[in-house]
Amino acid sequence: MRLLIDAGNTRLKWQLGDRQDVVASGVGDLSSPDPLQGLPPEPRVRRISISTVAAEARREALVAHLERRFGVAAVCHWSEPERGGLRNAYQDYQRMGADRWHAMFGAWQQHREGFVVVDAGSAVTVDYVDHSGRHLGGFILPGLQMMIRSLQTDAARILFDPEQVLETAPGISTGECVNHGLAWLSAAMIDRIRADVSTFALRDILVTGGDAERLQSLGLNAIHAPDLVLRGLAAIDAEELAI
Repeated sequence: MRLLIDAGNTRLKWQLGDRQDVVASGVGDLSSPDPLQGLPPEPRVRRISISTVAAEARREALVAHLERRFGVAAVCHWSEPERGGLRNAYQDYQRMGADRWHAMFGAWQQHREGFVVVDAGSAVTVDYVDHSGRHLGGFILPGLQMMIRSLQTDAARILFDPEQVLETAPGISTGECVNHGLAWLSAAMIDRIRADVSTFALRDILVTGGDAERLQSLGLNAIHAPDLVLRGLAAIDAEELAI
């Protein structure tokens, strides 16, 4: 069995399977003694592949936990200058977050007419890839949850319910002004993505991450691909195994 892990700063997603099928999957907390809650008992794990943007101390702790638990080496895969026709725009490619590269490679497996990857996590990343596999570059923006935390922490007198419905109409209370303001900013980003799709002659928009569905509700006409990073990681792992 192969265990794939997509680890962020605080949480991870895992997927257990063989080269054809996913047997089980789940999410976990990196600070938990057992970050792989829900994993079937005593799985025969033969390979462990990781995509991570976690701080080095957390990455090392995760790798040590996995190797101790399963008795096999855990391999971290990082960003690359090129793979399978997909070409990274970064000159210093090692500074790109591994999750962005793996999400793009996951999209590249099935979307060869040019695409946008929107990863709506704590930060929102937007990456453009044309039909030739050339990464055109991208953007990194604060995500909805990051903006909410910033207002809660740095603006003590601005009281609001972060679970309010996001709408783009002008608000008539502080809570509405905050939540509608977040929606307004997100809608502006969505409009820019739409314009860039036309400018760069791209075809598909794929969205992943915890706030993917919220962006879709605000008008992002995109394919929801919740396991896009793991899809790319699986493809890279399969290629490495074949070498």
